[in-house]
Amino acid sequence: MSSLDRKLLRELWRLKAQVLAIALVIASGTALLIMALTTIEALEETTAAYYERTRFADVFAQAKRVPEHLGRDIAEIPGVRLAETRIVEGAILDMPGFAEPVVAQLLSLPERGPELLNALVIRRGRLIDPTRPNEVVVSEPFAEAHRLKPGDTFEAVLRGRKRTLHVVGTALSPEFVYAIAPGGLMPDDERFGILWMGHDALAAAFDLKASFNSVSLSLLPGTDEKDVIQRLDGILAPFGGIGAYDRADQTSNWFLESEIAQQKNMSRIMPTIFLAVAAFLTNMVMARLIETERREIGLLKAFGYGNLAIGWHYAKMVLVIGTIGVLIGSLLGAWLGHWNTELYTKFYRFPFLLYRPGPAGFVIAGAISLGAALAGSLAAVHRAVSLPPAEAMLPPSPPIYRRSWASRTALAGALDEPSRMILRRIIRWPVRAFLASLGLAMSMAVLIMALQWVDAIDSLAETAFERGQHQDATIAFNDLQPVDTVTDFENLPGVLSAEPYRHASARISHGHIVERQGIIGVPAGAVLSPVFDVERGRVEVPPGGVMISRKLAELLNVRAGDTVAVELLEDRQARVSLPVTQIFETYLGTPAYMDMAALNRIADDGRVVSGLHIRVDARSRENLLKRLKDIPNIASVLFRQAAIDTFYKTMGETIFIFIGFFVAFSVTLSVGVTYNSIRIALSERARELATLRVLGFSRWEISYILLGEVGILTWIAIPLGAAIGYGLAWYMTSAFETELYRVPLVLRDATYGEAGLIALTATLICAAVVRRRLDRLDLIAVLKTRE
Repeated sequence: MSSLDRKLLRELWRLKAQVLAIALVIASGTALLIMALTTIEALEETTAAYYERTRFADVFAQAKRVPEHLGRDIAEIPGVRLAETRIVEGAILDMPGFAEPVVAQLLSLPERGPELLNALVIRRGRLIDPTRPNEVVVSEPFAEAHRLKPGDTFEAVLRGRKRTLHVVGTALSPEFVYAIAPGGLMPDDERFGILWMGHDALAAAFDLKASFNSVSLSLLPGTDEKDVIQRLDGILAPFGGIGAYDRADQTSNWFLESEIAQQKNMSRIMPTIFLAVAAFLTNMVMARLIETERREIGLLKAFGYGNLAIGWHYAKMVLVIGTIGVLIGSLLGAWLGHWNTELYTKFYRFPFLLYRPGPAGFVIAGAISLGAALAGSLAAVHRAVSLPPAEAMLPPSPPIYRRSWASRTALAGALDEPSRMILRRIIRWPVRAFLASLGLAMSMAVLIMALQWVDAIDSLAETAFERGQHQDATIAFNDLQPVDTVTDFENLPGVLSAEPYRHASARISHGHIVERQGIIGVPAGAVLSPVFDVERGRVEVPPGGVMISRKLAELLNVRAGDTVAVELLEDRQARVSLPVTQIFETYLGTPAYMDMAALNRIADDGRVVSGLHIRVDARSRENLLKRLKDIPNIASVLFRQAAIDTFYKTMGETIFIFIGFFVAFSVTLSVGVTYNSIRIALSERARELATLRVLGFSRWEISYILLGEVGILTWIAIPLGAAIGYGLAWYMTSAFETELYRVPLVLRDATYGEAGLIALTATLICAAVVRRRLDRLDLIAVLKTRE
């Protein structure tokens, strides 16, 4: 081993606590990056394998009632490899031990042979027997929520007729990796389930013999999906087609791809912050080390060591620290990646999990982490190699002390001598003091960025479910109903008021930009579920034109006053040009609204409604639930309180867990910055503090001189960290904005307070550790002049 390598090992051991603190910060950034990269890799690989094995379709379409023989015409569309027709309908279930009506989506299975597309993966039991019309296969998440197993039974209302269904198996489907009820925001397996029945049994129940209302297509490689969709729409249009769409717009796949995109955003943002602070810390330690080793560097050069050898010596120190961090981060990141992927499989239901992280993610994370550490030390290493031997062997020039303006103030006269020493040091080295405060501020800023997600989620829930909605339940119908239906529901027991709405599937286009988006018709003076702007509150829908959300306006590249083309994808498929009357802000989705009467006029199908919002008297709630289970033509019943509970449950199992991770990593960052700052201050002032002890200062007084400076810098760092934290939070909320949801930028005073208290606690803990070291300071060893 060379002399420089032995020196390197001695320095690493002497600075072991600081080395570990920096390595843990590097490990945090590395772990976050590896967790994100391996999760993305696992989700993409698992999704691709699952879709391939189950022959997940490329194009989907629904209609009202299509003659079965047209299935052959669809299969002959150029570019179509396979086409499979089926029946898809809704039903209300009466589950044992569950008071609320449960929404179910029923899908038909072929009478003979396996499914051509979207094949089921049987988890328990078997497929249905075509000769037994009441047999069903249920989705595994729904079965788990209601503790269903093969052999169990439950009641279902199919087109107004109650039937007893027999469970023969549980399954998973590539169509419902993310199973969400129509109109819902998140999966609720207790209140929404998927059921598969025989084709003939469903056809008889819903009067669709020799007909179908849904079709799935797989395409040959290189086929233009838009051309196939256009031809398919032409075939289905006379039969109530509501517009075909490709896999990218399929609900389950859209949610899954959005989550993968969020993971990619996180892999770019969070590790960058941690690694930037790691670079800052490395620079602090190396600058201090090189400053205290000026004579050693001069001696090394005098004995013939060149600039390259000395530079490589200090670079190796950084690489060793970085390698320790990368190794710890790789182990932690691999574990977190596997855990994170398994967590996603609870919400995105796969029959298997392919977590086989390749070396690419670890190599990328390691290279970035080591590169950040080296980048942080470049300036310090450059100073080491640029020192001439004669100059390096001289002690650094002493600072020039003069009486400053601050020393002549009344405040300076009122302070005791130790306090004046603290202030003089801060004033005479303002850049060094600012950088130390900046490091502490960055650790607090990351804490604020992590904690603000709690504020944002609370604000999102409050805005979406409390301020913007006032109904207790939303009822959707299978088919459009006359507006007089409102009166019928108002007369049900427990219904205090009812308010109708109309929903129409549509394509909205502006120039060459086309978005498939439902339009919601709202009655004038809506109270239960009005159009709600997060800044302006309730907004009245104008009698003409269309109101669109800000995110949809960005997607379409329109402003208020522009004209958009609207094509309704149902019945007569009307095409009109409408002005954009207003643009409003919402945190969820990309909704578009119209006056309900105007929407009905455009559709030209009379005064009809798609569903109702209702207020319910809690005392009569049980009676109302029983009645709703028996009413025909109800497609779904969604309860607002259940949506709130599901929202927080899902957030608690995903987002809040990630917040916990980030807070833990942020505390590691805070401790790393604080400990290094105090240790560097102790190393720089050890001789000065030992001299003061010899002159008669007590241990508490020299502790006050050392730690008082850190305390002042910490107090300076708190408002600075609050400002930086606000900027980071703004950047995070902007980066995580998607079509699915927007995270509001909300930072409550308590969040700043919590982050500040955590930063202060970290400072106190680190100060206590260094205080013990100060008590054991060897005065003779420190005061010796180096030979």
